[in-house]
Amino acid sequence: MDRFDISPRRSLGQNFVTDPNTVRRIARLSGAGPADHVLEIGAGLGSLTLALAETGASVRAIEVDPGLTAALREVLAEAGARRVEVVEGDAARLDFDEVLAGSDRWMLVANLPYNIATPLVLDLLRDAGAIETMVVMVQREVGERLAAPPGSRARGIPSVLVERRGTARVVGRVPASVFRPRPKVESVVVRIERHAGREAPWPPEADARFELLVRAGFGQRRKMLRRSLAGLAGRESFAAAGVDPSSRPEALTVDQWISLARVMG
Repeated sequence: MDRFDISPRRSLGQNFVTDPNTVRRIARLSGAGPADHVLEIGAGLGSLTLALAETGASVRAIEVDPGLTAALREVLAEAGARRVEVVEGDAARLDFDEVLAGSDRWMLVANLPYNIATPLVLDLLRDAGAIETMVVMVQREVGERLAAPPGSRARGIPSVLVERRGTARVVGRVPASVFRPRPKVESVVVRIERHAGREAPWPPEADARFELLVRAGFGQRRKMLRRSLAGLAGRESFAAAGVDPSSRPEALTVDQWISLARVMG
């Protein structure tokens, strides 16, 4: 950072990893190897990028900050990381069909900025089917929500939307001390494996109904579903879906949410 006169930008959620053991651990947890294509988002100064390059995988590293991109390219060149391509751009605006060209099977491995982590994971699960596996480091609260099972206090809209398309679990914890600047909270590493089967029979409008129900249910999470979903699902709908209308939203499995959406259709 001193060499390139770089200071972390809070507006971009920049917290740089300073511990090589941490990034090598994440690379190891990903299982990436010479046959794999890895997408990294928020490459920063290249700590995780270099660890991924050590696995022999082909890495496409995305960074939005132009000041960091120049430093990143120089760091990678000095390390001799030949199978790394740096892409300058905002992950929230990129065309991922274009970004993921060259292979039909990808994994995402990233230290995601806190301000984009949840929407980015949900968008990529929905729109980037070529990404089969995600291994992401996020703030602990965010990670626990992504992986929360039915009945958990942490379960919410992200938990159900992730479970709709994949299986998520927390596979590691990361202390705040390995970051600069040091955040006020711990981080976790979450692994998400995409599954097939639920998407194929569903037209886009069915997905829209599903998400509408989930957001409405958790929008008033202290209420029973018969109240929070009033106007969307009546007594007959709950009966047809096999869902207890007195349930709270966090108690439902993803299959129960799907059943309600199917009945609405």
